[in-house]
Amino acid sequence: MNWNSCFTGESLSNSPVKKDSRSNFQKDYDRIIFSSSFRRLQNKTQVFPLPGTTFVHNRLTHSLEVASVGRSLGEIVGQHLIEDPEVELDNHAEAFYAKDLASVISSGCLAHDIGNPAFGHSGEEAISNYFVENAEANIEHESLRSRYTEAQWADLTSFEGNANALRVLTQHFGGKSESGLGLTLTTLASILKYPCSSSDRDKKIKHRKKYGFFQSEKAIFESIAERLEFIPDGDQATFKRHPFVYLVEAADDICYNIIDMEDAHRIGLLSKERVSSVFLDLIKKLDLEEVRHDQVVSTFERIIDENESIAYLRAKCISALVIASVQEFMNNKVAIIEGNFDSSLVNEIENKSNALEALERISYEEIYRHPSVLEIEVAGFHVMSELLNIFLPAVLKSNRSSLDKTIIALIPKQFQNHINDQNLYLRTMNVLDHISGMTDAYAMEMYRKLKGIEI
Repeated sequence: MNWNSCFTGESLSNSPVKKDSRSNFQKDYDRIIFSSSFRRLQNKTQVFPLPGTTFVHNRLTHSLEVASVGRSLGEIVGQHLIEDPEVELDNHAEAFYAKDLASVISSGCLAHDIGNPAFGHSGEEAISNYFVENAEANIEHESLRSRYTEAQWADLTSFEGNANALRVLTQHFGGKSESGLGLTLTTLASILKYPCSSSDRDKKIKHRKKYGFFQSEKAIFESIAERLEFIPDGDQATFKRHPFVYLVEAADDICYNIIDMEDAHRIGLLSKERVSSVFLDLIKKLDLEEVRHDQVVSTFERIIDENESIAYLRAKCISALVIASVQEFMNNKVAIIEGNFDSSLVNEIENKSNALEALERISYEEIYRHPSVLEIEVAGFHVMSELLNIFLPAVLKSNRSSLDKTIIALIPKQFQNHINDQNLYLRTMNVLDHISGMTDAYAMEMYRKLKGIEI
């Protein structure tokens, strides 16, 4: 790829652009943040169950903070690319990196979790497991599995929030815009962490551990890849990552690594001493002139309020990781633009400094495996599984009973544009649009009502 041509203000709609003070990339940010899909992230669990009086992060606040970090990464990297004598930029590219790269990265960060179903990874697993467990289920004298192609079945049995994000952002839902949110191809490219289909995954390769698009969005993905000159990775269906993906990914990695620890302290799961020790150790190991360990310790010790002192260290850790990520991006800029960088910026930081080892170990053992977290994962799995068991058979049938029609009537109109389509895969995707788009609270409420637990 080329730094001068790896971006465009074009969108999928090809509609004429109205001239105003905002660039197309700035409009992407506004369109995402005002969308109902983004707003629903407010009631989707990040790690801890949604709280009563102690406020921890949900998917929405997490995404906003990732966008803030992403904006900083975009601004700093953009300026570095302009000033780097090894990077030859034309005037158009210079203007983009000076003004718009930050908007692209922050927009990509806002949207990076927009396809995650209720209950996060547990929701993903519930959807995938439903199809695996019911492969031989009899629906009108045919097995469920026999109704889909091999590629479609791979989508359904490994439901992926990253692929669903592209669908949410670009799909023509009933009664809505034909090109989804109408985002630029550049912003869409920035969230394609896994630029391959479900059939072409290879878990040995970083950028192919998961996948980035469903079969329903294959043509859209191909349009993005062709226009932005994605580099093929072995065959026509698989590509190298777009360079901006690394910045969106770094912003996400930085935030969840650091902020999950802060949340654990806020709810009393980890002590101030435990969290501060880990944060200060991270800063010491990164050993940056811009964030000096001795100065941070001095300021930290003067802050009396416990929550504020941890918040201060959180800010310093994020600042240090942003600086280190920029350094890694620029050090690897040739490999990144040529498609030969098979790591992540935060992984490269960790390989050199070992700064995140203790933090990641504590996060896994004492946060992600905490009973309150595991309980919501189990409950969410059962809720999502049962909702699928109610809606999907009704939609797949050709000869629908009165009850089937009543169930379908409960699906919002925007998710019914293919509900009677001859293509059963598109019918199925409409059901998944409805269920994966639910918030945690709405999914639980719907489950209780439809099971007769609450009337």
